[in-house]
This record gives sequence, C-alpha cells and structure tokens, in this order.
Amino acid sequence: MDEVIQVTQWLSSITPRKKAKLFFFTTHADAPSPMVGSNDVDTHEETQLPLATTVALHNFKNIDEFLKKKVNTFSCYNVIENEITKTDYEYLRFYSACKYLDVVPPFLDLEKISAIQNKFEMTDEERDYRLLLDSADLVLEKVCDSLKPAGVSQMWTALRKDRNLIRGVKTIDIIGFFVDPNPTGIKECLFFFIVRFLQKADKINRVNTNRLERLIAQCDESSSCEEGKTIDFIIDSLRFYPTELYPFGFCLIMCVIEGRDGAMQEIEKTMEISRHLGMITHTEKNPTKETIELVKKELMKPKYQFYSSFTCWFMSHGDSNSMVLADGETLEREWFLTSFPDISTFQLKPKVFFMVSCRGANKFSLKGDEFEGQSATCDYYDIGSALIRNRMLDITDSVRDISYVQPMMDTLVAYSTILDHLSGRANTHGSIYVDRACVLMSENISRGRSLTEILEHLSQHLHEILQETMDEDRIVYKQACHYDSFFRKTLKLPYTRHPKEDVHSAPQ
Repeated sequence: MDEVIQVTQWLSSITPRKKAKLFFFTTHADAPSPMVGSNDVDTHEETQLPLATTVALHNFKNIDEFLKKKVNTFSCYNVIENEITKTDYEYLRFYSACKYLDVVPPFLDLEKISAIQNKFEMTDEERDYRLLLDSADLVLEKVCDSLKPAGVSQMWTALRKDRNLIRGVKTIDIIGFFVDPNPTGIKECLFFFIVRFLQKADKINRVNTNRLERLIAQCDESSSCEEGKTIDFIIDSLRFYPTELYPFGFCLIMCVIEGRDGAMQEIEKTMEISRHLGMITHTEKNPTKETIELVKKELMKPKYQFYSSFTCWFMSHGDSNSMVLADGETLEREWFLTSFPDISTFQLKPKVFFMVSCRGANKFSLKGDEFEGQSATCDYYDIGSALIRNRMLDITDSVRDISYVQPMMDTLVAYSTILDHLSGRANTHGSIYVDRACVLMSENISRGRSLTEILEHLSQHLHEILQETMDEDRIVYKQACHYDSFFRKTLKLPYTRHPKEDVHSAPQ
C-alpha cells in the first residue's frame, strides 16, 4: 500500500483528543543535551502555531500536517551508528507516545527504534517504552483530564489578562480572547498551548509550576472540574515530583564489603526494595575513587535524562568527615554529596542519598540519670492570617526567575546517624538503618506516603531500638538518624510495584 495512503488512514483512526496529546508529547519542552543538533530546538511556530490554529479554527489540519511531517522524517531517516542526534531523541519520544496512547503506526520501523536504543547504550530493562515518556508531561496530561472545557477556558481568560506576559505574542492573538473549548479535542489543545507557552516563556518547568497553579486557582470549581475532582486536588497533583509510570528512577547501590559483616545482606535488601519501587538498579561492590569517577561519567550519558529520579545508597565505614573505601582510601563525604547532584542529566529531578556509615565514635549511652531533665514550654501568639499576609512582601513575576538553579536543589541526603556518632549494625544482617528503611518503604508502597514521611517514621522507629557495641564494654546505646532536604516538591512512593513489561519493549 502507498505510504501516503497508510499515513492518511492512520491519522483518520486517531481521535481528536489523542491527536492533541500525541502532539503535546512529541513536542516535549526539554530535549536532552549534549547531542548532535541540540541547538536546532523546536521553533515557536512548530510547537505553538498548530495548537493555536486548531483552537481558533476547530480544525486539526495543522496538527495532522505536523504528524505527517514527523512520520515522513522518520521514514527517510538513516540511523548513524556513533552520533546521537536530535532526530534520535524525537523518534524515541514519538514511539513512546504512540505506544502510551495505543496509536502506533503499523508502518513505523521498529528496527530503527532498536538501533537508536543501541546508540543510547540502553540495557534490556531500559528498552521499556515507559522510560522514554516524560513524567512531567504525564502529570500535565492528568491535570488536563481533570478539568472541564469551561475550566481551561477560565485559565485562558486569566492568562489573557496578564498583558506583560502576552504582549507581542502572535499565537495569542490567533486564538483570540473568547474561546469555545467544547468541541472534542479543543480543550486539550488549548490547555497544552497554555502549558507550552508558559514553558517557552520560562515561567514554568518540571519543578516550578507556581504560575500554572495560579491560573488553575482562578477557576470556578463548580464549573471547571470533572466529577470527583476539586481545584485543590488538581493543584496538589502539581506539587509532587513527577515520577509517573515505570521506572520510578535510577538507583545506584555502592557498598563496601571488606571488613563489614552483613554487607551482602545490605545489598540484597536495597536491591529488593529498589525493584519493588520500580527502579532500575546498578550495584558497585567495594567502590574505589576510580570506580566512583567512572560511575559519575556513566551517569552523564544522554540516556539518563529519560529517568525521572536518582537514588544512591552508600554503605561503608566512616568518620565525621569521610567514608572509608574498600582499598583503605577515604572519600570526603561533602565532596561526594556535592559532586553527584551537579550531574546535568538529573537536573530538576529528585536526587536522594542514603549515607550509611559511622560519623564518629560517640554513643548515646543509656546510663543512670542522663535522661532526666527539665521540660521547656513555649509561648504561642494568636496572630490572624490576614494580618500576617498584610505585612508580607508582594513578590511580583518581575522578580521571579526559574532559569538558574543551585546544584543542591531537589536533593535529599538521609544519614544513618547524627554527626560524630556511631551507626549500628548486626553481625548477620548488616546496617540496622538499612534494614528498617527497606522494611518501612516496602510496607508503605500503595499507601500514598511521601519519602519524607517515611524517613520521619524511620527516625522514630530506629530510635526505639536498643543496640549494643561489639567491643568488650558491651555498651547499650540508641541511634538517631536524620535527613537534610533541599526538595522543592514532595516525592511520593509509587502506588504499585512496577514490574518490567517485556511486551512493551522494542525488538532487540
């Protein structure tokens, strides 16, 4: 059959709503870099004009033409073995979006997809199409699905009132002030236009969604929300780190085995909980400074930009400032914690570090009257919220910026013990902290708990356990864990255990 006829038949089989979503997923806002052709980003016309004309004319002709052009480009594309190009990235995104929406063209060359995945050095696990979907776009899709056409129309009206933001933007004028979003697929096109416009204007990204939340907050709840949804529910969904679908993220497990009884148990437990959470996992036993540098170099490869989060377990002996490696060398803890979050592939994504080692030799010993002490009381002042708000600064958009991000942002560091203190372990099971952390995370899958809630529960749980030193003094003591957070959103555990789905992978 002629390819033109095939493409036409394929497009005619897709509903308007799915066409709008396919366009949205395909025109992803944050293409990975560095890569060949990465400077040739999607132009204003490519990403916004088709949406604007579709909303204005209630006609999907321009979106159809865009999708035809993509298919033709992929059809003529020759996969170059060594270089990763912009088209490689677009091809994978297009395929994953089609797979997600169940509209894969029957004529799409899946062998090319496999060849592109080879260029990205993807493992069998990483060839699951869900890895290629952008989790932030999936969250935005759910927000759109939660709004009625009237709600998106109200968002548009609120956006149009911000004259400083829309001044001189031709696509805004194409749509006009008053919009009828009721025809099938038009609501989606208008919502996705608003999102892409705010992204291109550097007003929102995968972490900073305040500007979008403010538009939604101006909607009338009774007319704008789908059944069972509320404005608060929709806005709350934007306040979590986007980690939709499989995998939940990439997990790096580094464990020093030499001289640490139960270390293999630690590895087994952390690997098991990581897989239950739907993470793709890599383990480094007895890491050295050289292997750590190699791991950092590996994590800079383009394929890691497809992951939505990063978790690292580092288990070793240590003191107040450093960790002891397998070869006896020491690694400054502060250097480790500041160098990994700065890796560009995980920028604007949650990064969690579990640092499991002693940070000194002190012990919170259970002796005599040490626990006795005076309690302190606090005075509370009843200050009305309206009075407080009246005295607060009015922070305008002109003094807000989301372009520059301090490297430690979106990072959480969980320590197995407090500074200058021991981190306890059992002879056969390894770190007690690791054991309890894995148990609590496993128990809270599907309960909608955030990571910080679980860490707070872990702190309580661990501090109840009586431990004993392994030396001749046999001192009974308690251990206190804590965490430092630079998170800007909440990181929730997935609701279900995510198995790998081979049936959705491209052919090997």
